Amino acid sequence: MFRGREATAALGPAPARARRARRLSSARLKTALRMTRRELLTSFAAIPLLSRLARSAPTASVAIGECRSYRPAEVLAAMTALCDQIGGLGRLVANKTVTLKVNLTGSPSQRIHGLAPGRTHYTHPQAVMAICHLLDNAGARRIRIVEGAFGSSGPLEDFLLDSGWNLRALTSTAKNIEFENTNTLGKGREYHRVKVPGGGLIFPAWDLNHSYVDTDVFVSMAKLKNHATCGVTLSMKNCFGITPASIYGDDAGVDGPNESPTFGRLSSCHDGSRGPSKSSPQELDPSSPRQPGYRMPRITAELASARRIDLALIDGIETVAGGEGPWIESGLRPVKPGVMLLGTNPVATDTVATAVMGYNPRAVRGEAPFRDCDNTLLLAESLGVGTADLNQIEVAGVPIARARFPFES
Repeated sequence: MFRGREATAALGPAPARARRARRLSSARLKTALRMTRRELLTSFAAIPLLSRLARSAPTASVAIGECRSYRPAEVLAAMTALCDQIGGLGRLVANKTVTLKVNLTGSPSQRIHGLAPGRTHYTHPQAVMAICHLLDNAGARRIRIVEGAFGSSGPLEDFLLDSGWNLRALTSTAKNIEFENTNTLGKGREYHRVKVPGGGLIFPAWDLNHSYVDTDVFVSMAKLKNHATCGVTLSMKNCFGITPASIYGDDAGVDGPNESPTFGRLSSCHDGSRGPSKSSPQELDPSSPRQPGYRMPRITAELASARRIDLALIDGIETVAGGEGPWIESGLRPVKPGVMLLGTNPVATDTVATAVMGYNPRAVRGEAPFRDCDNTLLLAESLGVGTADLNQIEVAGVPIARARFPFES
């Protein structure tokens, strides 16, 4: 999964790196939970405004489909129906470059109950093969599969092989599939700066790998999961991973990017204990709360505003509840909701997905699932990305009531 497998030994065993990441995350989380009164007031101040914005935010229909297993024919049939229910893919992707951001959080060496990552916390390769086949049939000129591979600056293909993916089968589903690890500059000549409309909440702009700008259609292919910090992780939170670790990682360069990053983004993004490389835009307000439950929902919302998601696809066939990955030390459990969701507006899609998980999408901090964080859905709504009001969203296919699978234990 690194640039040459011999590099793995130099970085130390994967379990050791994972234990170090867990220790860092646990210590920072304990610090984060101590919010001051001022920080709480800052979080709640925008609530009246959010309710007014819900009525004017963009919306789009969201399709829900049942799918009980990852058998290829069943996944393809369910995904075909979803695409038909939102008006087809041809109008979106014909003769265009499509960038598909998958969710491969954490190291592929980590397992939950010994299960393959695709059955728990990773996007499942069978779902990726199905959507690539449908994108190709709809006329997509090129399909680029991307991810900021954890602790890696090497080819994404190596990371996928380590994760158990059959690349020969995947590349046979479409005429032109390519791969890019977006943790670094990769195949691009320079980073591309995307500004946050309205000025931003934490950062005014972000520097990204070329793949997120050199494209016509951006697809976020997420997993239906809880998140220890943000409550839920869906199509928008999946795009937290578009930030290159070379600039925003724990071992990012000070003055400029480090093109060989080996860690995640705890320091720059989660707790703000360091800034990104000085070559990139710095924080708007360094005195703002350092609490991850304040920062991460805002960063997620502003990324969804700066790099708009054109198609949100959420895999909930099999997944995990109680957290986002195997580093969560308690309460994590494999579940089988047996659903998939698809929509052209990420806020609307994530809102419906949150309801399918048994939660109130408009819950405020302190209410499940946003017990220790602000609500990303409402923040994205406030930025004009989309509506988080179920009353404004048309649901096609399976009704929410029938698809509902409570994630609370």
